[in-house]
Amino acid sequence: MKMLIGGAWSEGSGGDVIKVTNPSDLTTVDTVPSGDADDISAAVDAAQDAFVEWSAVPARERGMVLRLVAERVRASVDELATLLTREQGKPFLESKGEFLGFANVLDYHASVSGTLHGKTLELQGIGDGLTLREPLGVCGAIIPWNMPVLIMAWKAAPALVTGNTLVIKPASDAPLSCLRLASILQDSGVPDGAINIVTGGGIEAGEPLAFHPGVRKLSFTGASSTGKRVASVAAPTLKRMTLELGGSDPAIVCSDADIEKTAEGIIAARFYNCGQACTSLKRLYVMDEVADTLAKRLVDKASSLKMDDGLREGTRLGPLVNASQQEAMGRFMKDLGDRDQGTVLCGGEAPERMGHFFPATVVDHTDPDSRMMREELFGPILPIVRVGDLDEALEMANRSPYGLGASIWSQDLRTVRRCIKEFRTGMVWVNTHLRVPVEAPFGGVGDSGLGRENGTESLDSYLEWKTVILG
Repeated sequence: MKMLIGGAWSEGSGGDVIKVTNPSDLTTVDTVPSGDADDISAAVDAAQDAFVEWSAVPARERGMVLRLVAERVRASVDELATLLTREQGKPFLESKGEFLGFANVLDYHASVSGTLHGKTLELQGIGDGLTLREPLGVCGAIIPWNMPVLIMAWKAAPALVTGNTLVIKPASDAPLSCLRLASILQDSGVPDGAINIVTGGGIEAGEPLAFHPGVRKLSFTGASSTGKRVASVAAPTLKRMTLELGGSDPAIVCSDADIEKTAEGIIAARFYNCGQACTSLKRLYVMDEVADTLAKRLVDKASSLKMDDGLREGTRLGPLVNASQQEAMGRFMKDLGDRDQGTVLCGGEAPERMGHFFPATVVDHTDPDSRMMREELFGPILPIVRVGDLDEALEMANRSPYGLGASIWSQDLRTVRRCIKEFRTGMVWVNTHLRVPVEAPFGGVGDSGLGRENGTESLDSYLEWKTVILG
């Protein structure tokens, strides 16, 4: 596939290509151009030219375009989901759900398009005034490989509905679905140049996008270390930034929790997308009284997850996206064994087979300060730490530089209220985890980033207030 610049499909300025590999069987799915700073500049120029036309379209009409895109995505969802599974590895049903989520995000932003207006002011001693909400101009977006479709929607929908134009750099491991969606956007009424996709590496294409002075807003999703680098590169241009970074989400299970429902929820929250989600449940703190019972339920359920190619029927656990992710899981497990920090209850070792597979793993953990509990565990490993009371659980849960999300599993309202107040995170779930509805603002604190996506709160970061005083 080619990159999209100014409404035309381009092979890029350099001529080099990147192979997109199926992580299940290591076959080449396709190639994309390896874009560079020249391609970014061409895309920004095209987006600036298109801004005049797109920003002049009434907001509700822009919303109607997004709604048409959503309808077309739903009509082709099986074909699109197959492409995502082939490039990223997740099970087909998860891919299908991600595209349906994309459509839902666009529908939501279409529904709020009529609210993008300012307000009138009565100014004491002066007279009247009013405020306008105006689009910024060209916005940049850097998309990760783990949820490329949904996260593209989180960035593209608010940017486009508010009248901005876009330059998007998708992840090199999973760019194909983003390119396909850009084609649907363009065919549905988004004018040439209003959405541009430049494929390429982070250094070659991502940093030039972050630094470009013509980009007035940058939204980045990815690892915390990379996000900090992106922020430093973008800082001299004083552009707005939204950084949705890593997470090490804790969960606390109290002795009064419904163990069966809790086990089901934890399995879903830990092993969705093979554990490769920033909001995955990554650290589990369980009261001593129910730890053995819950651990047994978790092991039974984790062991029954079918691990296979995501396009095969019944697959619940696809491969990790690349060899680096698989090797990282192996290093976590080796470190655990070398330091005698826990007991492996199931899984724990990559199978002897083609592909970047790693089994659903549950560890009865003995060290609350191990690497598994300090670093972002981006894969299908669930460490369990036993705790004596809620004070201990909360202290351990907050013992992290990350602050994306956390969950409490309890039937006691006082316990729930205390955890809601004391968790140092941007999101809190009660008797559930991982769900991120488009209506609710989403983001973290600390090393998990800054700014919010989703909800009407996200729209402000794509709009500039202008105040008018009437004399």
